[in-house]
Amino acid sequence: MVTFAKIEKAAVARIGREELDHRLTTRLQPLKNAAALRQVPDDRYLSLIGLRIFRAGLKHDMVDAKWPAFEAAFHGFDPHQVRAMRDEEIEALMKDARLIRHLGKLQAVHANAAAIVALAAEKGGVGAYLAAWPGENIVGLWDDLARRFAHLGGGSGSQFLRMAGKDTFVLSDWVVKGLNHWGAFAGTPKGKGDRAKVQAAFNGWATETGKPLAHLSMIVAASVT
Repeated sequence: MVTFAKIEKAAVARIGREELDHRLTTRLQPLKNAAALRQVPDDRYLSLIGLRIFRAGLKHDMVDAKWPAFEAAFHGFDPHQVRAMRDEEIEALMKDARLIRHLGKLQAVHANAAAIVALAAEKGGVGAYLAAWPGENIVGLWDDLARRFAHLGGGSGSQFLRMAGKDTFVLSDWVVKGLNHWGAFAGTPKGKGDRAKVQAAFNGWATETGKPLAHLSMIVAASVT
């Protein structure tokens, strides 16, 4: 596997240092350290999880514009209040024209509220849970999120982490193309074993450069055409 210096040099040659720095500072949610992750209350994490779920497959601007109505419909995303909502209340939201009326995703918010209440009892809250998880095994966090929460499988778990400010790489089409080009992985990562190999590549680059996973991921994507 090539050094990351060569990958970054290719990215700079392709789009320029100014554009690369612009992407790193404007396209990524600012990363939070462990203390900052812990300070975020669970209602904000439930809101973010819901936002990610509803953004999937839709224009983000459209979903974001409707989110204040979701905040009202789901009691400010207080996990205990949302968990206490009856099934009939969730189904009644399908008649609310202010919302995106997708029953499966509305039900996922309800289920995920219960998951957060359980996680708070187990780990002390979502923030504490995220803060304690080591970046050297971020793919393990993806798997754990998919196990605990509805509709956070596939790429949604890593996208939620990006939104929350937890450092992670993503496996976008461009990142996978870069991994293939630089010999870090062949093909498309599918199972746990594949993701572990990709994690090892990013861990090596992080050790080499001291850069966060999110930055490494974006530079890899920018390095190929």
